Amino acid sequence: MKILSINGYRPCVSFNSNQADKPKITKNDKPVSQMSEKEKMIAGLWHIPEGEELFKDRNYAHEMCYQYNNLRPSQRPEQYDIIRKLFGKTGARFKILPNLKCEYGYNIEFGERFFANHNLVILDSAKVKFGDDVMIGPNCGFYTVNHSLNADERVTGLQYAKPINVGNRVWICGGVTVVGGVNIGDNVVVGAGSVVTKDLPPNTLCVGNPCRPIRNI
Repeated sequence: MKILSINGYRPCVSFNSNQADKPKITKNDKPVSQMSEKEKMIAGLWHIPEGEELFKDRNYAHEMCYQYNNLRPSQRPEQYDIIRKLFGKTGARFKILPNLKCEYGYNIEFGERFFANHNLVILDSAKVKFGDDVMIGPNCGFYTVNHSLNADERVTGLQYAKPINVGNRVWICGGVTVVGGVNIGDNVVVGAGSVVTKDLPPNTLCVGNPCRPIRNI
């Protein structure tokens, strides 16, 4: 792994697909002062997503997504293989249509019979979990990352992430955005174009910006 600088500013990591190793996740009880930026990220703490470790993890995910998105539709075994290597947990049966974009991959988990239509984006600095029989429409985004509202703090690169949890038998229609810290209950339907900023209770039809329940189903 080689560190490259861009105009003397934030480093990036060159990627050699022949030497790529799947990123490793570990849990620890270190004091915050002794944690790496990756350990802080996994713990949900303020962190700066710089340095070789997190760059290597992101580059691995980006390379895997690139490979996935450039497979032929008939290459189903290769598609399954990439997703199982990239994501933290998968069901036995799933279908994800290209293009797929994610940040790390290892924080994404889904259950059985998961389906995602084209252009799914998951920024998974924190866990993003989907239950069984989840359907996601095209052009949906799940964004766990948040930044400071204070501009002076924001430009330092500090950020933190909150998890997203989606229950069983949920249908998320096209063009939906889900932000970090949200829980979506079982059997929920989220209407097209909604922006989900708060928890949605089970067995409800939810629409709007911000998304809210409009009736039970």
